[in-house]
Amino acid sequence: MTLHVFNPEHDLALAANLSNFTSPRAGRLLRREHGYLPALWATADDVVLVEDVATAEKGFRQLTGRTYGRFVTKAQVARLPITAVDVWGWDLAIRAFLLRQGVEARLLPTEEQIATIRDLSHRRHAGRILAQLQGAGIIGEATMTDSLGGVRDILSRMGRIVVKAPWSSSGRGVRFVEGALTPADEGWVRNIIARQGSVMVEPYYKKVEDFGMEFVSDGEGRVTYLGLSVFETSNGAYTGNVLASEEEKTIIISRYITTNLLNNIREKIKVLAGDAFKGKYQGPFGVDMMVVARDGEDGFWLHPCVEINLRRTMGHVALCLTKITDSKIFGIKFARNDENM
Repeated sequence: MTLHVFNPEHDLALAANLSNFTSPRAGRLLRREHGYLPALWATADDVVLVEDVATAEKGFRQLTGRTYGRFVTKAQVARLPITAVDVWGWDLAIRAFLLRQGVEARLLPTEEQIATIRDLSHRRHAGRILAQLQGAGIIGEATMTDSLGGVRDILSRMGRIVVKAPWSSSGRGVRFVEGALTPADEGWVRNIIARQGSVMVEPYYKKVEDFGMEFVSDGEGRVTYLGLSVFETSNGAYTGNVLASEEEKTIIISRYITTNLLNNIREKIKVLAGDAFKGKYQGPFGVDMMVVARDGEDGFWLHPCVEINLRRTMGHVALCLTKITDSKIFGIKFARNDENM
């Protein structure tokens, strides 16, 4: 029996790196209202931990038209014969929470293993893989700096930049800057560097289409491709996923990028991520990408690694939903709450 948990506050908890992390109200509401999501991939013998069983049953039925009778509350967990645990994403807070509910420590990653996952989730690793994906039709660069002066230098060279916190969630922890840093920009950069040690700085690109690729790592060097994720954002924050077949999603992206290029990038990521995660991370992950308009000329670039989410993603949810629903789009509103970054 696997115990499944939807912990949508994971990225914030990973940034805070605290066992006693308190999720913002938006995160708590997401967990209560959508805690049923793991039922989409749970097996018949598994259970899904939710805040309220009636709410979960109603939400799952509205989403899928089906019923699921294996929702449990935390009061029941200690009495269950659990043999494995599967969460949205691993961080110190979810580990501590599960221990408090009576889950055996041997079923959970150690604090040292979570520290490794957190390190791999730092945006510098996405930047490192991005640098190894460069080639014809590819664009993208990312620079890490631990000083305000470093951000100023990059801005003076590029003119328009995107500054990102090393750990952040769904559009949070991202700042768009053009021309010069405002006092508010400078305060934000100083705050992120003080809390997280650095910031990542990237050129600003004229985005045409958001999409991603979903994978799973076996932890031994092998990565399996699961499918494309075509999604929508507003001001950098996730708003919804297109539900479509792999063929239909490929057609959407191939309006801009050749299928050969997509396939080549997919295979390269499998190798690079397999090497990077070997002995360090086992589980699902997603790589966000985007189509970029070429300045002053026709055609498009592929940015193949905007970020790597070392957890389950809404793209994984969309892949599961596509198999069982006739809907065309699915999304969850992730409320912005930058002061918690």
